[in-house]
Amino acid sequence: MPEIIDGKAISAAVKEKAAKEVAKLKEQGIEVTLAVIIVGEDPASRVYVNNKKKACEQLGIISREYALPDTTTMEELLALIDRLNKDKAVNGILCQMPLPNGLNGKLVTDAIDPAKDVDAFHPVNVGKIMIGDYDFLPCTPAGVMELLKSTGVEISGKRAVVIGRSDIVGKPMAMLLLHANATVTICHSRTKNLPEICREADILVAAVGRADFVTADMVKDGAVVIDVGMNRPEGRKLCGDVAFCEVADKCSAITPVPGGVGPMTIAMLMKNTITAAKRQNGIN
Repeated sequence: MPEIIDGKAISAAVKEKAAKEVAKLKEQGIEVTLAVIIVGEDPASRVYVNNKKKACEQLGIISREYALPDTTTMEELLALIDRLNKDKAVNGILCQMPLPNGLNGKLVTDAIDPAKDVDAFHPVNVGKIMIGDYDFLPCTPAGVMELLKSTGVEISGKRAVVIGRSDIVGKPMAMLLLHANATVTICHSRTKNLPEICREADILVAAVGRADFVTADMVKDGAVVIDVGMNRPEGRKLCGDVAFCEVADKCSAITPVPGGVGPMTIAMLMKNTITAAKRQNGIN
């Protein structure tokens, strides 16, 4: 039987440590504050924002929500970000994506002060990740690394394959594995012989956004499989990119969906927000 990597338990441990840091900062007169912007009424975005707010409450982080109508103009949105950038009481800023049609997500990301960019999407932070000298890490890839660390998996010297090349998960995930001394291959829609390449992986990370995409014939015996997918096929419950039931028996360890990578993403966001607060107050 493979080890089922329990993201709920591991994220709870990360949050417990984070809550102690928040309490310690409060003793020094520092209130950790996260500003979350949501534009429009996208149901999935609302769920994500509510989950972030709940996590803040659990840890003692102040959560400021800015809920804007879908009629908001680009100028209004950028003006809000500018105010939050200048507000010394705000440590972290994130704008929930996707934005309504007519609003430019890249301009929004670029407008957030890199020192408050707790999603780590700003080009400055992306560049720092590239060279391995970073302040923040994108929350989902950082969560994956925390999961791997918790299992005791030795990354150095291993073959790692990442399926997916998004700026949010695939690319930074590959960089973090590379910084941990894995030999990394990134696969995508144009990759030839994909199953063959995946079968070489000691660590396989699926972040392609297609339900049950990774099947048993794509997995090496004893591999560690990390499923980043969050898919809701019609008529089915939430599922990942990995066909869990058929793949699990081949793995040494695997993440479930739900309950694997998902809980880690918000936990790492909380960690980034605390890091931002500490750096802005000259605390290492």
